[in-house]
This record gives sequence, C-alpha cells and structure tokens, in this order.
Amino acid sequence: MAAEMNEKTVVFITGGNTGIGLATVQALCESSTPYNIILGSRDEQKGKDAATTISSSLPNTRSTINVVPIDLTSDSSITSAVSTLSSSHNGTLDVLINNAGAALDPAHSQGKLSTRELWNQSWDINVSGTQVLTELCAPLLLKSSNPRLLFLTSGTASLAETERTDGPMYERINGSPAAGWPKPGFTGTPAYRSVKTGLNMVAREWRRLLRGDGVKVWLISPGFLSTGLGGVGAETLREMGAGEPLVGGEFIRDVVEGKRDEDEGMAIRTGEVQAW
Repeated sequence: MAAEMNEKTVVFITGGNTGIGLATVQALCESSTPYNIILGSRDEQKGKDAATTISSSLPNTRSTINVVPIDLTSDSSITSAVSTLSSSHNGTLDVLINNAGAALDPAHSQGKLSTRELWNQSWDINVSGTQVLTELCAPLLLKSSNPRLLFLTSGTASLAETERTDGPMYERINGSPAAGWPKPGFTGTPAYRSVKTGLNMVAREWRRLLRGDGVKVWLISPGFLSTGLGGVGAETLREMGAGEPLVGGEFIRDVVEGKRDEDEGMAIRTGEVQAW
C-alpha cells in the first residue's frame, strides 16, 4: 500500500490506546504486512503504555508504533498532531482510521451532564473533531498510492433498523417505555445514535469529495463489543452478550488490507453491508 515496495504502510488511528482502537493496533501488529502505526491518544502517557504493552507481547512484529497526542475537542491539538504526521514519512498517510469517539448518554442519565452538554459534547467529539482531523489529513492521504479512509460508526445508527425489535439487542435499543412523563432514568442512547448517524453522512460526503482522487472510504460498524465506551464496563457488556474487542480490530485490519474493497463507500458489518 505504501508509495514504495519496501516501505511500511503508514496508518494513523485515533483513540488507539483503548478498546477497539487498541485491538486494531494489536491486529495490525499481528499481520504479516508491516505497518508504521501512529497511535493517537488523548493522554500521551496512556498511549505510550499501550504501545509498550503491545510491543512487549508481540516482539516479532514487523510493525512499529509511534504515539501522537491528540484531543478531538481541541483544534490546536489536532493541528499539532497533523503537523507531526506531516514532518515524517515524507508527509504521506496511507490509512486514516477515525476511531476515537464517546458515548455520553449514561453521564446524562446519572445527572453529570445537562441535556445541552450531552448533545453538544457528543457532536463535538464524535463528528466535529473527526471532520476537522480528516480535513487536515486529506492532503497527506492524497500523497499515498492507495489511500484509505475509515470512520467508526455504530450498528445503532441505522435509520432503516429503528423499527426492529426482534432479538434482545433491537428490543433493548428500539423498545418504547411505558406511557407517562418523566421517563424513569430517561434511558437509552439517543445522542450517541444520532451523532453516529450524522457521521455516516460525513463519511459519505468525504467519499463524494475524494472519489476522483482514488481515496477509498468505509464506515465500520464493528458490532457489540466489550469496550469501555459509555463507562458501563467491559464485564457488564460481556454479560449482555458483547464480543471481544479484538474481533473489531481484526475486522478493521481486513478492511485496511483490502478484503472488503467490494463494499467501498458503504457502512459495513463483519458479514454484511449495514442498511442506512
């Protein structure tokens, strides 16, 4: 994928120090394809700790990991991170994985965020910051001979599936509470689902803008996995039927390595295209 045969493919992944991001870094390091992975982390030390853990567990990997601090709510942080990318690898970026995000609805339910704070912060982290980063990275992607642009969406973001109540997951996310107000706990994830649906359009716009430049674009719907998203806790999510994050990491690696090229431009799940 990189510009010259023996060069490593340059991959920048945000939120790479935990959850699906960390699992993706691990999956890439387990590949026979060599990567130069730039691990974006809001907390630089946590990023370095994650990189050390993976490097120690995979001493024979052909890939390298470098850490770049980045906070998607800060334009100066994003600009600094992209400046670091621009000054290395001939300013070329082969793959941008927009993985970082946040599910803040539980914090609202617990009284930690007001309704406006919930919606503004959800949009800022999941969509606005991702848009700013992608815009700044676009010139670096255009220097690649095989540029790939990935956005992490959600299985809950499908408008077409909001009427489904078959199975425990759909019943949980689409079921209606009893009549009356207030609704106990005002539960659910309306902000998270809405911003991920918005992100779907953002990705489609990037596909439209960069199609003539040969940039391949995907929305990745990794499935219900036991990450720290939403602050519920991995063990609680496992009890609810969530899979392991490495499943998502291996899925993303497959997309990076061309195994879902026939579904370019779409929101994809491991075994199918996700309905809009």
